[in-house]
Amino acid sequence: MLTMSGSFSGFSVDDLTAAASFYRDKLGLTVTETEIGLSVALPGGRLFERYEGMPQDARGIMRAGEGWGPDIAWFADPAGNILSVTTPA
Repeated sequence: MLTMSGSFSGFSVDDLTAAASFYRDKLGLTVTETEIGLSVALPGGRLFERYEGMPQDARGIMRAGEGWGPDIAWFADPAGNILSVTTPA
C-alpha cells in the first residue's frame, strides 16, 4: 500500500475523460474534476509496465533486494505518460 509523502505532480493528457476513467476504473484511485483538470488521490495502483533487463517480479515490481535501489513499479496512463511508484529510501 502506498502512503502519502506530501508531494505533488502535474502532467498533461489529451483526453480528460479517458484519463479519469483510467485512474478511477483501472487503477482504483479517487478522481475529482477541478476547475483546472483532474485531481487524483493516492494511494493505489496496478497494471504495471515492464522493461527488458529489469528484474521485475510477477506484478511488475522491481524489488530493492535485487540490488537496484528501492522497490519501484511503472505504469502508463492513456496519454502515454509513464508514472512510477516507489517505496521510501
